[in-house]
This record gives sequence, C-alpha cells and structure tokens, in this order.
Amino acid sequence: MTEKKIRVLVAKPGLDGHDRGAKVVARALRDAGMEVIYTGLRQTPEMIAEAALQEDVDVVGLSILSGAHMALTPRVMELLKANGQTHVKVFIGGIIPDEDMHSLKEMGVAGIFGPGASTDDIVRDVQMAVAG
Repeated sequence: MTEKKIRVLVAKPGLDGHDRGAKVVARALRDAGMEVIYTGLRQTPEMIAEAALQEDVDVVGLSILSGAHMALTPRVMELLKANGQTHVKVFIGGIIPDEDMHSLKEMGVAGIFGPGASTDDIVRDVQMAVAG
C-alpha cells in the first residue's frame, strides 16, 4: 500500500499581488512529494476555505505580504472550522511582525515563516504537523 500524499493548498488572500514566494514554497512542497494546489492571487477567505474543502487538503498555506494577516487568517480558520475541517493545519508565510506571532499561534496557526525561511524547514514542519 502506498502512503497517502500530503495535500496542500497554497493561497494568496487579499489584494497583495506578489506571489513569487508562494510559488517557491509550492515547488519545494511538490518536490518533497506533496500534492500542491495553488489558487492564484487575490483570493477571499471564502474562496480559500471552499477550495480547501473541494480539494480535501491536509494543509492550507497562506502567503500574506499585505499586513492583513490578523484579519484574513482568523476568517480562513473560522470558515475551515465551519466546514468541519478542524484537522486542516494552517501555515502562514510572509511579512508577519513578531508582536502578532503569539496571537496567530494561539488561534491555531501551525507555523509562521518570514522572508528567507528555509524551504527545507517549511517541508519538515508541514510533514511533522500532518503526522501529528
């Protein structure tokens, strides 16, 4: 029996139009053997939660450079919960001020990665979070 591949949704919520980092992370996750779905730019929390449900993902990775992480992240997590997807691990990448990290972790964010984060670390953390 083959091991089930980890399914990851990489999303760019909000109006931020820069997705190079999201694409680099998506490629690293794919190269590590995960199935990766990239939703593209300017996604609403509702679009992200619906895609996570439709694609039956294990992980949602949010790439947020706009500074709206304290509004967008809780909304995505609330919608995932409403969809019965409390098992889905949420990771955030982007420009996240140190003073917001504790609040994000308290609301259930599994990992936070800033600019220059190692893709090896991201892959390992996603694998560990899904493994439980």
